Amino acid sequence: MSADGLAKNIKNEGMEKILRPDVKHVIAVMSGKGGVGKSSITALLAAGARKEGFKTGILDADITGPSIPCMFGLKTSPESKKLTPAESSLGIKIISLNLFLVNEDDPVIWRGPLIGGAVKQFWKDVDWGKLDYLFIDLPPGTADAPLTVMQSIPLDGVVVVSSPQDLAGRIVKKALKMAKSMSIPVLGLVENMSYFTCPHCGDKINIFGPPKGEKVARETGIPFLASLPLDEDLSHCCDNGTVETFSSNLFKQLLDSQKLKMKKSV
Repeated sequence: MSADGLAKNIKNEGMEKILRPDVKHVIAVMSGKGGVGKSSITALLAAGARKEGFKTGILDADITGPSIPCMFGLKTSPESKKLTPAESSLGIKIISLNLFLVNEDDPVIWRGPLIGGAVKQFWKDVDWGKLDYLFIDLPPGTADAPLTVMQSIPLDGVVVVSSPQDLAGRIVKKALKMAKSMSIPVLGLVENMSYFTCPHCGDKINIFGPPKGEKVARETGIPFLASLPLDEDLSHCCDNGTVETFSSNLFKQLLDSQKLKMKKSV
């Protein structure tokens, strides 16, 4: 199915929650602004869950700016009317509009209703099979796609991603307030790009100013999950489609914070 074909199949539907009983936990990853590394956090969470033995998927809801397929080295298009997701090297099931484009650098010039419809179709029509965790990579901001996800998909909660700048800290509060207004639990805050470790002396350098994630989490009453550094190795892995090889404890930190203990799917 092509991207044009997908667009033709999208219809405006009601905003009732669409249930998928075979998908046990659904966690969205959001930010108040772009450029904070939200997609890489989604990738690390999903890879961490898969390495723990959980059946895992990613729904790339960043319709007009998808980057998940590149991070996992996926280029082939799903060839199924049932919208069968592509699979990463570790077996993470992934659906993204970029997998439907003839050229991956073609722009997706869609208005809000089409974007919202695509997000819903990726949830209800994709043949996900049985999943323990589905992570949803949301576009930045609080507009069409995040609203559609919160209204139509039964989320267990959201992980909010920020960076140390004052502006990012202020804008992330908009995302927190949106989740609260939609009665969606906020599972925690990740401050990305908190510091850079000098490869020569080992000192931590606060390139974007002093870390503020813990303060924002404390002020808003949500768990603080992690301060992640600017990491050249992670950037290299994301650019080269090998993000699954990067070592990260982020998923374990999420589990510990939420005390989410569950059996793996058979």
